[in-house]
Amino acid sequence: MSDNRFYLLGRDMAVDLGTANTLVYVRGRGIVLNEPSVVAVDVKDGRPLAVGAEAKRMIGRTPSNIQAIRPLKDGVIADFEICEKMLRYFIHRVHQRRFAKPRMVICVPSGITGVEQRAVMEAAEYAGARKAYIIEEPMAAAIGAGLPVHEPTGNMSSTSVAAPRRWRSSPSVAS
Repeated sequence: MSDNRFYLLGRDMAVDLGTANTLVYVRGRGIVLNEPSVVAVDVKDGRPLAVGAEAKRMIGRTPSNIQAIRPLKDGVIADFEICEKMLRYFIHRVHQRRFAKPRMVICVPSGITGVEQRAVMEAAEYAGARKAYIIEEPMAAAIGAGLPVHEPTGNMSSTSVAAPRRWRSSPSVAS
């Protein structure tokens, strides 16, 4: 019984849809996938032939009927259908079960519009997610860094860098 309960917990996943790479985190297993955000598609029928690293290796080496597409631009979906196919591939790669329908948290840039957020959620749900949730990248980074995001406190980090000699005040200059 306990093994089954942990399996269900492991079905939840978080996805960082990046313009260059996509990261997939599965609860209880950590980061399980770090692949380029590229899909090789047969332009005749639109079916994906390769996704991730395999598709990236095909860039510039394919016949004219195969096209390598990056479905994201500046962190938002540029090609909805291709993004959906990429997400579907990543879900099936992470969860080998045929009918896996994980809950999914997806990181998005903080400046995207409501329409772009809905497009990300719909792509995840069409790809097979039971439910999709959006989280902005700065919030995800704060949670990942272990900051107390549920408390009304602030954190500021600074680094001290030695100033060049010409910026330092000299003892001969009167203040």
